[in-house]
Amino acid sequence: MNRNSKVQSELIENCKRNDSKAQMKLYDLYCKAMFNTAYNFVKDDMAAQDMMQEAFIKAFAKISTYNSEASFGSWLKRIVINQCLDFIKKKNLETVEIKEDVISIEDDNDWNIDQETSIQAIYSCIELLPQKCKNVVKLYLLEGYDHQEVAQILEISEVSSRSQLSRGKNKLRELLIQNNYAS
Repeated sequence: MNRNSKVQSELIENCKRNDSKAQMKLYDLYCKAMFNTAYNFVKDDMAAQDMMQEAFIKAFAKISTYNSEASFGSWLKRIVINQCLDFIKKKNLETVEIKEDVISIEDDNDWNIDQETSIQAIYSCIELLPQKCKNVVKLYLLEGYDHQEVAQILEISEVSSRSQLSRGKNKLRELLIQNNYAS
C-alpha cells in the first residue's frame, strides 16, 4: 500500500468515527472531481455545486457501508451520479422512450472530428442528445463506466445500455457533422 492510499484509508476510517477534520480533508481531495462529474450531468454551476454537496452529505452519512472493493473515488462518484440523475428526474426533463432491441452498430472509425473542434463543442452536441442516450453516453464515454455498470446505475439492461450508446453515438455523429465539426 503506497503512502497516499494509506493516508486515504486512515481518513476514511476517521470519517467512519465522525471526525469532521477527516471529512473536510476527504472533501478537499475529491470536491473538484465530483463537481466536474455533477456538472457533466446538470450543466449548471449552482445545481452541480448542490448535487456535489448533497452527495458528500449522503456519503458521510453512509460511509460505514463503504468497503474497499471499489476505490473510494468510484464509490463517491456513483453517489454523485445518482444524485444528479434523481435531480434530472425531478425536473421532469424530456425523456425519450427507447426500445430495448438490438440495433446495428456502425463502424466507429467511419468518421473524423475536425482537429480544431473544441471539447466544449463536443459537450454542447452531447447536451442535444435525447436524455436516455445522453445519460448513457456521459456514463460510458465521459465517466468511463462499462455497460454492466451503466446498466446498474441507470437501472436498465445491458442490452439497453448498448443500444442507447449506439443511438447516442450515431446521433452525436449527425450533430457534429451538421455543425461542421466532423466529416
